[in-house]
Amino acid sequence: MTRILGVLGLLVVLYAALAESNPAATSTRSLTSLANIQGRYGVVTLGAALVIITGGIDLSVGSVVGCATILFGVLMTDYGVPPPAAAALVLLFGATVGLVNGLLVTKLKLQPFLVTLCGMFIFRGAARMIGSVVGAQSVTEVHPEFAPALDAMTYYLVGKDEKGALVFPAMFALLLVLAAVVGFFLHRTAYGRYWYAIGYNEQAARYAGVNVDRHRAAVYVICSTLAALGGILLFLDINTHQADTAGAGLELYAILGAVLGGCSLRGGEGTAVGMVLGAMVLPVIEKLVNFRGEKSTVIPVVIGTTLLIGTIVDELIRRRSRLNR
Repeated sequence: MTRILGVLGLLVVLYAALAESNPAATSTRSLTSLANIQGRYGVVTLGAALVIITGGIDLSVGSVVGCATILFGVLMTDYGVPPPAAAALVLLFGATVGLVNGLLVTKLKLQPFLVTLCGMFIFRGAARMIGSVVGAQSVTEVHPEFAPALDAMTYYLVGKDEKGALVFPAMFALLLVLAAVVGFFLHRTAYGRYWYAIGYNEQAARYAGVNVDRHRAAVYVICSTLAALGGILLFLDINTHQADTAGAGLELYAILGAVLGGCSLRGGEGTAVGMVLGAMVLPVIEKLVNFRGEKSTVIPVVIGTTLLIGTIVDELIRRRSRLNR
């Protein structure tokens, strides 16, 4: 609860600074756009956070998002796959990536850091091999019959109308729905207790009869599937995407959002509410930097510093809890 209150207080301060920097930053249109970005980041953060709770890490998230974005466009443009079917195939791609990661970690006992680091390079390279540039406009130019389906998906998943105007923050609403599902599994089912137990003490969980390998593999599948969903959302939200840049750095955003939300990098801790709040922080910081006229090059410095501070706070809280036992 202390961590949730802390990140909530941080958000209040950031929003206040945003309002002070420029009145236009707190307009309905600006806040709706910001909420939508938070929703897209949050979807990816949920999956990364679940992996962290079980004591793992996934550095391939950003590359999977980028590869999913390019794959979604190429399936429709080059192979004539209708948008709903293409989205299903992209989600299946994400699930397969997660299953491979999970099996490498659980069956071959490889380190999650190394497995997903390799995946980060593999899927970024795969995105470049699949296609260089994709976009909704290029899809409809080749297949005009796909326009109604794409418009419907964009409206219900992103909240934009046929002209590209943002009507409501659909991605943030989607995040809340997914967070509610994740929260239910974490806090109301045996699966959540198993995941916490695996992250807190894997050996003890094994002795308690928990099928650690199966549950850990399942969490990687969820993570990569949500990353693939993030790629679909990214494609629908932004007009043009390049294989080199689509989803770049999102793994850091996801990990940072999870840490800020109370997920310990040592595993065994985290809440769905904290994940949502943690994912909301960086988009506000980005918006604040832009409205203050600062160079976007300072954002990586902010990300690194915030992650370092979050890690230090996590360690101090753990030490304090051990002393109080």
